[in-house]
Amino acid sequence: MLLCPVRDCHLALVREEHRLVCARGHSFDVARSGYINLLQPQDRKSKQPGDTAEAIEGRRRLHDLGVTAPLLRGIAETIAASREDVVLDAGCGDGFYLGTLAREVGFDAHGIDISTAAIDAAARRYPECEWIVANADRFVPYADRSFSLVLSITARMNSSEFRRVLSNDGRLLVAIPAPEDALELRGIGRDRVERTIETFARDFKLVNQRRVTTNADLDADAVRDLLHSIYRPIQSKPTEAMRVTFSLDLLLFRPA
Repeated sequence: MLLCPVRDCHLALVREEHRLVCARGHSFDVARSGYINLLQPQDRKSKQPGDTAEAIEGRRRLHDLGVTAPLLRGIAETIAASREDVVLDAGCGDGFYLGTLAREVGFDAHGIDISTAAIDAAARRYPECEWIVANADRFVPYADRSFSLVLSITARMNSSEFRRVLSNDGRLLVAIPAPEDALELRGIGRDRVERTIETFARDFKLVNQRRVTTNADLDADAVRDLLHSIYRPIQSKPTEAMRVTFSLDLLLFRPA
C-alpha cells in the first residue's frame, strides 16, 4: 500500500529485508524500532519538524496516568471500528489513540507523523502497527482507497488526500480541541467546529457530531507535562496542582 514519496515518482514500494524500494530505485531503510522514514527534505518544516521531545514525553505520561481515557472511549464509540477495518491515523504523535484502539479491536493500523521522535516512540510501544515518518499535509504515501477509516486527532486536515486514500464507503473522524479544553491554563478557546466542517465540505459530508469532556486532578508534575504538551511557557513561579478540563469535538464524516 505504501507509495514512494519522491516527487513525480509515487510508485509502489516493495519490502526487501530491512528497506523498501520502488521500481525506480528509490530506497528507504526500516529503523531498528521498526518505523519507516519517508520524509523528503523539501517536506521538512524545520531541522527537527513536529513535536518536541518534551511535548511527546509529557503527553505520554498524561496518557499513562489515564486522564485521556474518557476521550479515547468517546473516539472508540464514535468510530465503532471492527477487526475488518484498515485504519490510518494522520498526525498520530506517539501513537496512543491508534495503538490502544488497534490492540482493543484488532484492526490493521497505520500511523503517520512528521516527528521522527514521536514515530520512534510509537513504534517501540506498539510494534504491531505500521509507523511512517512523512508530511501528511502534503502527501499521504499510500495508494488510493487503501483505508476504510482515517483519523485526524488534533492533527492534520488534508481533505483531498484523506479522500484519495479513503474507500468510497469509508469514514473519517476529525477530533478538534473544544473551546473549554485546558481552559484553566489558556482560557476559553474558539469554537472550531464550523470552520472544520467547511474545510472538509468539498470531499465529505458530516454524519455525526459530539463533544467529549472530562476533568482530571493533576499534580504539579502533570501540570508541567500538560504545559509542555500544549506549548505553553512554564512560569517562573512554582507550578501548582489543579483540576484541568480535557474536551474534544468529534466530527464523523463520510465521502460526499
